[in-house]
Amino acid sequence: MFLKTGIFKAISFKNPVKLPVSYWFLVIIRFALTIVPQKGYIHPDEFFQNVEIIAGDILNVDIARTWEFNPKFPIRNIFVPKMILGPPLHFIRIVNPYTMYYLNIDLKTPYYLLVIPRLFICLLSLINDYCLYRICILYGQNFRTRLKLFASSYVVFVYCCRSFSNTFEIIFFSILLLFVAECMQKSDKIIYHEEFLNEKYKQATSPVEKVKLFKLRTHLPEHSLNRVIILSTLVVIGIFNRPTFVGFAFPPIFFWLHRGLGSKVVGFKDFHYRIFTFIMCGIPTALLLIVVDSGYYGYITMADVESLKLSWDYWVVTPLNFMRYNLDTRNLTQHGLHPWWLHLVVNVPLLFNILGVLALISIAGHTYRFIRGQYNKLPRIQSITGLMLFSLVTPVAVLSLFPHQEARFIIPVLIPLIYLYGNHLHPNETDGAKSRRLKNILRICWYCLNVLLTIFFGFIHQGGIYPFSNSLYREIKSNYGVHTHVITTHSYSIPTFLLQLESTTKIWKDKKTGHKYRLAPTTFLHKYGSLPMDELFTKIDDVLTNAEMLLHKHKKQYRFYVASPCSLEQRLRHAASSYYYIDLSEEFSYYPHFCTEAFPKFPSGRDQSCVETSLLRTNESRVVDLNMFQRISCFFRKFCLKIYRVRPVTKYKK
Repeated sequence: MFLKTGIFKAISFKNPVKLPVSYWFLVIIRFALTIVPQKGYIHPDEFFQNVEIIAGDILNVDIARTWEFNPKFPIRNIFVPKMILGPPLHFIRIVNPYTMYYLNIDLKTPYYLLVIPRLFICLLSLINDYCLYRICILYGQNFRTRLKLFASSYVVFVYCCRSFSNTFEIIFFSILLLFVAECMQKSDKIIYHEEFLNEKYKQATSPVEKVKLFKLRTHLPEHSLNRVIILSTLVVIGIFNRPTFVGFAFPPIFFWLHRGLGSKVVGFKDFHYRIFTFIMCGIPTALLLIVVDSGYYGYITMADVESLKLSWDYWVVTPLNFMRYNLDTRNLTQHGLHPWWLHLVVNVPLLFNILGVLALISIAGHTYRFIRGQYNKLPRIQSITGLMLFSLVTPVAVLSLFPHQEARFIIPVLIPLIYLYGNHLHPNETDGAKSRRLKNILRICWYCLNVLLTIFFGFIHQGGIYPFSNSLYREIKSNYGVHTHVITTHSYSIPTFLLQLESTTKIWKDKKTGHKYRLAPTTFLHKYGSLPMDELFTKIDDVLTNAEMLLHKHKKQYRFYVASPCSLEQRLRHAASSYYYIDLSEEFSYYPHFCTEAFPKFPSGRDQSCVETSLLRTNESRVVDLNMFQRISCFFRKFCLKIYRVRPVTKYKK
């Protein structure tokens, strides 16, 4: 009866709570920015850890299968990417013939291949908003201000709409927090009523009254194992998606196990019973995911299952391989080693700016009180504040133990961060004039910083790769059969699935003759990272030589491009001058394109590379001095991606 009153009545569908218009406006912006599309390229993993692989499986195109999906030692689970990215890619595959026939729209172009999966992930990101909203409603907190801050974060605009495994992780984490918060509140209410009825039962004197109280006690709903199957399944799937999910799942599950512990009706017997049941409920899901991975990577086949000829060598456990790989420091050295404090000092302020700094100050205060023994001033261990605080601190602390740290690893803590400190940016009735002014200033800083970071990471960072991929796609389609060579240097790799290259691994069959064959590759993407210029031109020389040999022997026409940041133009041309038989001509450029691998130097007052060609010709006899405005303008112009056409000099002169 008590479950139908109070806060449960407030969240019923008969009493919907209206969300602020500004929040819906931010949600519309989230989808609009996804459709534009965002040309920024945060990290290669947003493509090569998920959508690149799934697109190759579903659309039957050539892809770059990274080392993480090597069947000899796979470390990535395939179930989660298939479940999340499978629907939009299957939609493209199934609907594309109809859109081409009736609307003359090809969905297998870079724009739709980029946007449709992102739109689906953007839709899934609303789960995070809903979970935060429900937790606030459950515990009577101001959800309006928190939802607006959450929806205005650039982490939501950029990261949460892309196919990172961390994006899937934040969804699992927010659902886990909501379920545990619901279980905690339900257990608190039931334990309170159970203790109350037990006391009344002991105080009762008449048998009739005792029978009545006993019946009321037996009608209390069960709560000890509430949602155990869902929670265990969610944790197992999260761990298979990213084994680091252990750090995120530990605080919620710890609080779920400790519900009511120390009360008169819940003891350590219930605690151990919960642990045992939780583990047992997670085993079927773990076995299912192991079978899925083992089948996908070719460790088991249906023939093996039918013959029951299975051994330990037939199974692959991707989270175990992931941990084995990352525990070896020599492997992490290839990806970059970072100091333990990077998350705290750099990544938290970078991701969460004002709120991140407020959280660090607040946690430092809690740490000081804990050291001083002022435990009464700390959040109660079984409260929602305690759950959120531990869910914020523990993942960051655990991930700081690993020497390889990237900002995106900790984006799931945005949910507890907003819940704990979201109201710190909005004035309330008890605030004085100075406090209101400070909060308003902090809120304005929050919005401004998130706008700037959305523009930077959404459109500027490595922003030339997608437009170049789009142009390259059109050129490959319009010059079918012509060999295309592309070298990228000091930039991220081109997502191969955007080019929709016909599969060279699939066995094709001639309908007339029945002859089976494989297509020979005609597009070659060479990724050389931050290779020094002299070594890069050795590679360019090799590629050009091989292309010329095929041209003269087998009449194979070719096109050869080098994509390089504009800041390296002088170094690139200087290195090219040593190869008198190679002509390097600029074809086009894409602006803006920011990359830390080739950050431009601020030009000096006599940097002649900044002088326009027409002005340089009229002043050939003297050095042109630049004013500060010209130097600043030149500096910003270097944030672009230039595409050079490579040809032999003799052929070019003809």
